[in-house]
Amino acid sequence: MVTLPSSPAPEPHRHRRVAESFGVDPERYDRTRAEYPEAMIERIVSASPGPGFLDVGCGTGIEARQFRAAGRAVLGVEPDRRMADFARRTGLEVEVATFEEWEPAGRTFDAVVSGTAWHWVDPVAGAAKAARVLRPGGVLAPFGHVYQLPSALAEALDEVYRRVAPDSPLSFAGRPEVPVLDAYRGLYARAADGIREAGGFDELELWRHDWQRTYSREELLDLVPTSGGLTTLPPERLAEVVAALGAAVDGMGGTVTLPYATWGLTARRSAIS
Repeated sequence: MVTLPSSPAPEPHRHRRVAESFGVDPERYDRTRAEYPEAMIERIVSASPGPGFLDVGCGTGIEARQFRAAGRAVLGVEPDRRMADFARRTGLEVEVATFEEWEPAGRTFDAVVSGTAWHWVDPVAGAAKAARVLRPGGVLAPFGHVYQLPSALAEALDEVYRRVAPDSPLSFAGRPEVPVLDAYRGLYARAADGIREAGGFDELELWRHDWQRTYSREELLDLVPTSGGLTTLPPERLAEVVAALGAAVDGMGGTVTLPYATWGLTARRSAIS
């Protein structure tokens, strides 16, 4: 999903104001954010040597509920108490902390997963922490959605965003030579570099799932405000953005089919420390 624009900041984990802004409306976040492809869930479940999962940046619990439905026992770690409280109401166990500061208290896991959240974690410190809490042969698997707005919608969104937030470095229109679906690979390539630098892992694999989803006007206008950058806008400015985007959707007939890519990687904890 569009938690970052098509040209991600070099070190998004340092942008804590954006990273911790998604809990402004956890109900909207949970109802609008898409679940992850079942093939991806199965890929990670099959790679894990056991059922104990730690979900880093679990948010409202979207992927945690999917792993739980697949028979895994999931503990969430989430820095935003508002998101954590929502996830708890769905029956998940969640501890409030950033992953870097979270204390495992001797607990270990078969898999450390992170759904559209690992880019908010320091890539080296996060990988080192994952190596610490994974059992030998366990799997580290960060992954995340990104969708591509049609050019007319992306340009309308970018134009109004530039007007209401002129000092922001974010761009929603993207660079034509780097489609956002492809640009998101950089987040996971960076994560892979962090894993290699931290050490303790082998069998690292980068992967991608492509799919699509059709949205009504109302559904799309509900989704887009959960994007990074928009979550920090004052309500009156966000209303301007939504109005402009709504007008652009009306010009396209009222429904929009968005192509998605779910990028991720798996890295296996070395059997020997």
